[in-house]
Amino acid sequence: MPSAKAGAEAGPLPGFADKRAFLESGAPWPDEPPPDCIETHASIVCLTRDRAWKLKKPVRLVHIDQRALEDRERFCREELRLNRELAGEVYRGLTPLVQRADGGLALGGEGVVIDWVIETLRLPADEMLDRRLAAGPAPTTEEIAVLAEVLLGFYGRQPRLRRAGDVFWRRLTRDAALSVRHLREMAALAGIAPSDRTLDYATRAVEQARGEILERAARGELIEGHGDLRAEHVCLTRPPVVFDRLEIDGALRRLDPFFEVNALGLECGLLGGGWIRAQLLARLAQAFAPPSEQLLSIFGVVACVTRARIAADHFRDAEVAKPEKYRAAARAYLKLAADLVDAAQDR
Repeated sequence: MPSAKAGAEAGPLPGFADKRAFLESGAPWPDEPPPDCIETHASIVCLTRDRAWKLKKPVRLVHIDQRALEDRERFCREELRLNRELAGEVYRGLTPLVQRADGGLALGGEGVVIDWVIETLRLPADEMLDRRLAAGPAPTTEEIAVLAEVLLGFYGRQPRLRRAGDVFWRRLTRDAALSVRHLREMAALAGIAPSDRTLDYATRAVEQARGEILERAARGELIEGHGDLRAEHVCLTRPPVVFDRLEIDGALRRLDPFFEVNALGLECGLLGGGWIRAQLLARLAQAFAPPSEQLLSIFGVVACVTRARIAADHFRDAEVAKPEKYRAAARAYLKLAADLVDAAQDR
């Protein structure tokens, strides 16, 4: 068995750059071609022929601190637990990254545990919902109907969180305030022009929505959801797979399902699939009482300014890998938020 105790006796352990180089070299999979690798702020993912291997970075971000090895292990185990509820056997397991007695690295086996790697089945990239919307073939109404059933089945298995209203409302309040502050700070650097009307509405409307949110919670309309339901986290295989459920903070999963399904639908609209939102919301309304149109608009505005903020915050990096991509995303979400505000105030 791998021995963590030996790490205290072995002197300096390999750093993240060493671990990354080892995985990206393909050394753990000698019978396969070199892996394709994807990097995010929080992790790297190495794609082999039929598997994906995720290594979390030792970083501190807005909602997460995974600098310590024990915290990364905890987040990895939580990611497995949560996603097996929704994506089943796609999430295969957790493998230790070890330093052997000779100083070399290995994925599994004897040695000092220096990190943890999540193993999943590799899903077909061209079946991801965002890719299907961007490059085709366009999703069909039948595929979205099956996706809705997967989501409704998942939501239906969750306990109704009758005391989570304040948790969810405070989360929306924090998201709105943080997004407004960051968007104003990053406007010049990111090349965006958020309107005061939109940003002021985002914070003011959430304050006014507290009563309805608490009422919905008391009626049992809140559950523990996905937490990061985006088109890139939906694979339209048969059956569809919804993956990458948020593990970093349980409070971010305690929500109104209309919040995250509406956000997914709005994103699909930006990608050319505007009809998807209506179909998903209509099916959701058969299992959960829908919110008022005003609250649904508030949900949408908060989701949009949050997505705009995440895109704009890439310009905080010393080097921005794809500046036009993130600038375009921030602008698109700000325009959508402004359109939602206009529609809400015209009612």
